[in-house]
Amino acid sequence: MSGSRLMKAIRVSEFGPPSVLRLSSDVTVPQPGRRQVLIRVHACGVNPVETYIRAGRSTRKPTLPYTPGSDVAGVVETIGEGVTAVKAGDRVFTTATVDGGYAEYTVAADDCVHKLPDALDFTQGAAIGIPYFTAYRALVHKGHAKPGETVLIHGASGGVGVVACQLSWALGLKVLGTAGTPEGMKLVLNNQAHLAFNHREEGYTDKIMKATEGRGVDVIVEMLSNVNLSKDLQMLAYGGRVLIVGSRGPIEINPRDTMAKESSIVGVALSFATPEEKKECAALLSAGMESGWLRPVVGSQYPLEKAAQAHHDIIESPGAAGKIVLTM
Repeated sequence: MSGSRLMKAIRVSEFGPPSVLRLSSDVTVPQPGRRQVLIRVHACGVNPVETYIRAGRSTRKPTLPYTPGSDVAGVVETIGEGVTAVKAGDRVFTTATVDGGYAEYTVAADDCVHKLPDALDFTQGAAIGIPYFTAYRALVHKGHAKPGETVLIHGASGGVGVVACQLSWALGLKVLGTAGTPEGMKLVLNNQAHLAFNHREEGYTDKIMKATEGRGVDVIVEMLSNVNLSKDLQMLAYGGRVLIVGSRGPIEINPRDTMAKESSIVGVALSFATPEEKKECAALLSAGMESGWLRPVVGSQYPLEKAAQAHHDIIESPGAAGKIVLTM
């Protein structure tokens, strides 16, 4: 009986350090319900948010035990009742899963499953989900970025950062990006940023201001706001917006800095996107895949059993370089 098939999956039985990610070989293969799709996973992206959830530091706490992971790429195995957009055998990627993507099989709701063009491999497919949808939500839905404006991607060589550069370019913005290593800066420039800056360099914010002729930037997409937010507020142009995509702790800021430019600090959380907003984003990304500007950049790849190492490296590595991916 198909319901009793077993698979390998990473299971988390307690919140804690990366070592709580344990490979289990006797997890039952899930079955798709109505409007759900069962996917044979070939690759799954690793996102920083998954490390916060695993550590118990996120507002979202799944019921233990659980399997992490949302950005899956693979092949449709079977479909549940009412699914019409995909069929068995289709190559797909997801933006969310029902039961976790660090596994050989996963189930996803049909509105979170999108076709993966033949031009992209499965590791690239696993780098689309959360990064591209988050970058679009930040820039368009929350930042209201307009063609001709200047955007600064703070932490532009990571999973969301690289994507935000590509997307900003496609939206007609002037794109400035920061990275922490020379390789990272090169990666940023290779992904449609017009200028790159090293955020480990003394006085790099002065260089950014100079690049805008002292005017400042209109939009900042911020991956590490607990380090950068105070500096960000001082780099904004009048009416500028800082979009908070990531933070690893608190920071002290001077609220006067927001008054001086009538600027805004806006939090970004993909989980609040409406079905209409997700549809809009999926349509733009589909066009990007067709025309070729959407090019997922895959960084380090790890086999499923090395998930703990991937969680360690995504937080501790000195300079990000694309999306970290687990392969099955």
